[in-house]
Amino acid sequence: MRSNRAKLRAVSMAATLPMVAGALALGIPAANAADSPAREALKGTKPLWATAKADKGATSNSAQVNARVYLAGKDAAGLAAYAKSVSDPSSPLYGKYLSAKKAQAAFGATKAQVAAVKSWLTSAGLKVTEVTQHYVAVSGDVAAAEKAFGTQLHNFAKGSATYRAPAQSATVPAGLKGAVLTVTGLDNAPHKANHDDQLPPPDAVFKNSGPFSSYYGSNIATTLPDAYGGKIPYAIKGYTGEQLRAAYGAGDYTGKGVRIAITDAYASPTIAYDAGTYAVKHGDAAWKTGQLHQVLPKNYTKTKECGAAGWYGEETLDVEAVHAVAPSADVTYVGAASCYDDDLLDSLSKIVDSHLADIVSNSWGDIEANQTPDLAAAYDQVFQLGAVQGIGFYFSSGDNGDEVAHTGTKQVDTPANSAWVTAVGGTSLAVGKGNTYEWETGWGTEKATLSADGKSWTNFPGAFTSGAGGGTSKTVAEPYYQKGVVPDALAKANSADGNRVVPDIAAIADPNTGFLVGQTQSFPDGSEQYSEYRIGGTSLAAPVIAAVQALAQEARGGKAIGFANPTIYAKYAKGVFHDVTDNPTGSGLAVARVDFANGFDASGGLIYSARTLGKDSSLSAVKGYDDVTGVGSPANGYVQSYRKH
Repeated sequence: MRSNRAKLRAVSMAATLPMVAGALALGIPAANAADSPAREALKGTKPLWATAKADKGATSNSAQVNARVYLAGKDAAGLAAYAKSVSDPSSPLYGKYLSAKKAQAAFGATKAQVAAVKSWLTSAGLKVTEVTQHYVAVSGDVAAAEKAFGTQLHNFAKGSATYRAPAQSATVPAGLKGAVLTVTGLDNAPHKANHDDQLPPPDAVFKNSGPFSSYYGSNIATTLPDAYGGKIPYAIKGYTGEQLRAAYGAGDYTGKGVRIAITDAYASPTIAYDAGTYAVKHGDAAWKTGQLHQVLPKNYTKTKECGAAGWYGEETLDVEAVHAVAPSADVTYVGAASCYDDDLLDSLSKIVDSHLADIVSNSWGDIEANQTPDLAAAYDQVFQLGAVQGIGFYFSSGDNGDEVAHTGTKQVDTPANSAWVTAVGGTSLAVGKGNTYEWETGWGTEKATLSADGKSWTNFPGAFTSGAGGGTSKTVAEPYYQKGVVPDALAKANSADGNRVVPDIAAIADPNTGFLVGQTQSFPDGSEQYSEYRIGGTSLAAPVIAAVQALAQEARGGKAIGFANPTIYAKYAKGVFHDVTDNPTGSGLAVARVDFANGFDASGGLIYSARTLGKDSSLSAVKGYDDVTGVGSPANGYVQSYRKH
């Protein structure tokens, strides 16, 4: 579900670290700079959990450190400013994108900066292991790392475990501050992401039991108890492309000529077969030769820790949902070597460095409290480099509502909290007979199981189980494009100056009104077979919105939309969104769901439950902008609104 970091400073439109004008132009030898007493702190490099109370003493000098020094580039403030201008429909620079090569030339690190950084690190006794456009990777012992970064490394208690971290913020020689964005790896606590989906790990087979509805309300559970004053429908078997395209106003657009990238960790070994089989079975256009690409790392790491097989279902959902809604779009899957931030950042960087796509769908992340400012800065730099090239990033907003039930603290998820991405919230969707759009609620589920005598739902409506992530960031300043649309009650919930509110836009996410996917899974007899199941989560909403954006890009003649938020908010008053509320029909809404107790067949018995819709923890979908669905979901006219007149 989201990627591990601690608290982020107000990252919004400000460049993460200011340039020190002319420092490197003076050609100060790095060795002299390293010996100089003048040092500059890298804010955020000491984690919040590294407190005096938790301090367990110095880390052994011989312990090994692997770190990355991220490069600020030669004009961090200029990058942020250009990314804003090129994305803002009211700016004269709107849509004047740069090529990947020109973006790197204008904003990337210079050879002199890289040489100075390498010289400083090696003079401290660290070994340079890799140099990319984005970072210099080093390894060495704790003593060398302490010398390089001007801080002691101590062991600190964090929960039940002990991790290494800087005792003070890391520093760099004053003459290098303009070249260095941040350093990661000095603390060795896990920085990792989970994927946002609502199913058990699909390495073992998972199936839904019937009865089902084929469209919302087609099959009423007449033999089960009433809820909200009447009989309720069975959950649908799972919507398919035709139904979703109709719900979100696809018209005749198919995403032709548009490139979409998808990032997750690892890679499903059966994705081509599964996606091809699913498309043919459900009336989607067959995949053309060369339409699906994979960009994968040489080696995978942390496969047990990250539950690698669990990511196969995530990739399968993302690829099949994108193709179902935008069947002609070109799809590139970029798999990360692990679920850790450095590897996920590498995947995003690959897309930006080679401009592999204009639209990037990302269904992973972590809670904001786990985000550190150093990682936020590194992510935002990649998002800004994408924006100047016309690349837009779409992140699922999370599956735990306000996160209180999950973490005890009300908070948003990250990287969806970045001011430089489009955060995608979730809905429960009713598509009726003839593929007609009936209504949507904000996705939030309460679950009550059938009583032993079968005559009532126990403790109806039951406890909160899951819902679209949203709310007000504690750390990211309010971006300009949200002003005038997001109510002050939300924007100023944590600060009088205003903060980023999540999400920006929404689409189907509720697994009880979810999407049907097909995936090769392991069966109890040891065989591996293609099988289908219904799935949801904002993991579904993100690729659906990415696909809708591909239709919109086709509608505007193929011209990239880029970072979409300024455009989305500019369209808010034009009536092209479904204004999603929690109570669209005027009475309570629920569906009856029947599940196999063992997740596979009826041999272990059946579990009957009533799933109430539109109850997302403390978050509410109301008229206008809200913190469950943002401006709403795309309506008829949204895709067409991108046409050139």
